[in-house]
Amino acid sequence: MIAERMAHGIPNRQVICETLLGLAKEDRDLMVLASDSRGSAAMAPFASAYPEQFVEVGIAEQNIVGIAAGLAHSGKKPWVTSPACFLSMRSIEQIKVDVAYSATNVKLVGISGGVSYGALGMSHHSLQDVAVARAIPGLTVILPSDRHETRRMTEALVRHEGGVYVRIGRNPVEDVYDDDEGEFVIGRAVTMREGSDLTIIAAGETVRVALDAQELLKEAGVSARVLNMHTIKPLDEEAVVRAARETGLIITVEEHSIHGGLGAAVAEVVVQRCPVPVRILGIPDEPAIAGKSAEVFRHYGLSKENIREIAIRMLGSGEERPWTRSSF
Repeated sequence: MIAERMAHGIPNRQVICETLLGLAKEDRDLMVLASDSRGSAAMAPFASAYPEQFVEVGIAEQNIVGIAAGLAHSGKKPWVTSPACFLSMRSIEQIKVDVAYSATNVKLVGISGGVSYGALGMSHHSLQDVAVARAIPGLTVILPSDRHETRRMTEALVRHEGGVYVRIGRNPVEDVYDDDEGEFVIGRAVTMREGSDLTIIAAGETVRVALDAQELLKEAGVSARVLNMHTIKPLDEEAVVRAARETGLIITVEEHSIHGGLGAAVAEVVVQRCPVPVRILGIPDEPAIAGKSAEVFRHYGLSKENIREIAIRMLGSGEERPWTRSSF
């Protein structure tokens, strides 16, 4: 089954290029900018097909954001494609001022995010980007899970007005959805599996891990709900509150620091609106180890087996659950 899913999986960066290629023919205002990253972003086909709608800025991450903002002010619809580790750190002032504060219609795609550049270490990891981006007023933050969701997201964002930070990985991604059916709605979580004992909330490439953990828990007699929280900001607070009220326990799984990311966003809602135990599973407060993405995931317990063990320990703690009472 896993081999079959991998056979169908392709990198999300490739999907963005293919989708924009199809849309750019009818929308001449649609533009793509790269920071010497057309190969890494899989945007070489777009540059070849629409050279007048493609801008190569070179290794100048601050400049690429400013140029994109200027193009947006001129009525264009720019998509910036640059490594997430540099786009989210070197360009953060331009993102804050030129995109968010200036309310420009710029789509920022952080490619090779998380630990995609795993062997290159902390300088190339982007494990703080969600925390930084979600703290900027007016900036939407999205992590798509697979090729199907990435295609729907790209189509939706072309129609969407406003600044958005999208983070995707580098490698082929196993399918989460069966096909391209369904609607992508910014700020609305997707219930991938129903469950009543606890909820696993994931985003991006950890959605597949959450679904695999759900299968293991099912074999152990545990009913786990799985939420795909593709939009970290604006967060689907109602989906989080429903999960807290109806299942009583929450585990978040993310390819990001445990500080300021998906887990923090979920915990902020839970502690204020429906307090229940929340376990945040991500990268601890340390420089992440260097290695292949799968090796980094295993090292930090971002695996279906570890999620299963955490869930069983939480369920077996024997503590009373007053949060399930109708008083909430």
